[in-house]
Amino acid sequence: MNKTLTLFLNTSPYNYENSYTAMKIAEAALDRDIETHLVASADGVYNFLKGQKGSGLPHAADRFKELMDKGLKVDL
Repeated sequence: MNKTLTLFLNTSPYNYENSYTAMKIAEAALDRDIETHLVASADGVYNFLKGQKGSGLPHAADRFKELMDKGLKVDL
């Protein structure tokens, strides 16, 4: 039986560390061949807008794109 992980993200990219934590959890799951889904709702959709700028943090949209290329499935 295949394992599946679903993450729910509803905070904006740079107000909390939630986005970064979701990225790291998703990356770890994908590295272990776990099917990984992320559902973004409310302010969480701002993580997927190009051009978001944060204080020294990776650009959320770019980082999530990299994870999507590795197999992360995203629903907005």
